[in-house]
Amino acid sequence: MMKYIIGISLLVLIALSIYIIGPKKEVAAGGVHEVVVTEVLQANNYTYLEVKENKQKVWVAVPSMIAAVGDKYYYTGGMVMENFESKDLGRVFDAILFLEQVYQSPPTSHAAAADPSSTEHTGAVQDPKMNFEIDPLEDGISISELYSNKEKYEGKIVKVRGAVTKFNPDIMSLNWIHIQDGTHFEGKYDLTITSDQTVEAGNIVIVEGKVILDKDFGYGYFYEVLMQDAKIIEESNH
Repeated sequence: MMKYIIGISLLVLIALSIYIIGPKKEVAAGGVHEVVVTEVLQANNYTYLEVKENKQKVWVAVPSMIAAVGDKYYYTGGMVMENFESKDLGRVFDAILFLEQVYQSPPTSHAAAADPSSTEHTGAVQDPKMNFEIDPLEDGISISELYSNKEKYEGKIVKVRGAVTKFNPDIMSLNWIHIQDGTHFEGKYDLTITSDQTVEAGNIVIVEGKVILDKDFGYGYFYEVLMQDAKIIEESNH
């Protein structure tokens, strides 16, 4: 009987010790997770993503980044916080996985160490390069020309024609447009644009706006080249 009581007591002590340790616990790497974003919440320093892997939904938190419902990302590892309160959002999450970064393609162990992906200089992350080229405007420039001579165009109003690869509305009170025209310079082929107008992904647009270099919005939103306050001159189906 005494052995039985001692055994029960030990089990209770173990259970209490697990509870008292607190809500933070490391998660084993467990390979690469492929997830699709189902909800996005922006806070001061973090972006909270509800993501779906197979049929299971979980919340993850990453340093501030631009993301939209339907985006696909990959991640490894992470740390779970249970009953985590976000004061910025005024919300308590039953459980949330904090990640250092997410990837747009499956990371290798080498890439995971070398690629900052979406944690630092978030705006530099590019979508896959499109495999066709769009003729530039007679009174405009190509994306490769813009990147190769960016100092020449700094502070100037330029026109660019390209295909919309991504449209993210109402982030930091701005609409964010990504376009490509098939050209590139030193691996840079994606132009990020801010505007108060809306466009549809997949359409061809002519945009006109001011070229800003090394724009830092804070919270990880840094852009080597940005077209700011752009106007959509023309939009057509691809």
